[in-house]
Amino acid sequence: MMKSVTDAYTLSNGVKIPCIGFGTWQVENGQQAVSSVLSAIELGYRHIDTAQGYGNEESVGEAVKKSGVKREELFITSKLWNAEHGYERTLAAFEKTMRKLDMEYLDLFLIHWPNPIAFRDRWQETNAETWKAFEELYKAGRIRSIGLSNFRRHHIEALLKTAAVTPMVNQIRLCPGDTQDEVVDYSRSLNMLLEAYSPLGVGKIFGIPEMKELAAKYGKTIAQIAIRWSLQRGYLPLPKSTHTDRIKENMQVFDFELADADVELIADLKGAAGYSGDPDTVEF
Repeated sequence: MMKSVTDAYTLSNGVKIPCIGFGTWQVENGQQAVSSVLSAIELGYRHIDTAQGYGNEESVGEAVKKSGVKREELFITSKLWNAEHGYERTLAAFEKTMRKLDMEYLDLFLIHWPNPIAFRDRWQETNAETWKAFEELYKAGRIRSIGLSNFRRHHIEALLKTAAVTPMVNQIRLCPGDTQDEVVDYSRSLNMLLEAYSPLGVGKIFGIPEMKELAAKYGKTIAQIAIRWSLQRGYLPLPKSTHTDRIKENMQVFDFELADADVELIADLKGAAGYSGDPDTVEF
């Protein structure tokens, strides 16, 4: 069992990945992103998750430099945006990300969505081309690990028809009541780690009566209950906040353990915090 924010899962290729990541979705590029990422690093986070689509890679890179923490002590993830699928576009987009981050390598690069609207009539072929570029960057040492985001079973099965390297990660929406059991089980059958984005249900968990009761029972905040639940389910949660006190609070989840019955109770809050969108019908 994990005992601190820097304890790590081991990916299928042997790379260590810190068990809680600091999420940056909806953190505005500029001072807000720089200060929140810098606060996270100063408080002890060593895993930062960004994406081309978030528009804040430059700020993440700036915060890393300002932190003074050695690059090799940090785990940095980014994701390929939907408009950049395809072999040549992927390679060019990766170089752009590296310029924005001002880094020599990435620890993890993900295909952000499996079926963007621009490639909907040929998503299987385009994903195969994209993954070929990912594999080349991985084998060249530019990326330490490669994976997927928002991929369901049929997307993964299609990718594996041509893949030489099996993805190491699938980052999907996982939060109380939204457990995506089929894709979790299938991903795990391929030795993929499940990363949980929106582990706080984009704030919706704070209005759930059962979560309030559990927070009172354990003497913890609702956010801490949700993050602890995520860890006990074997996920890697990516909580996000721009408030220093909450950034700190979100990593203080290693001094208690949820009873098995409470882990199940939280999982069974079906739809209470909404459900993930269908990646085959997203409008971007």
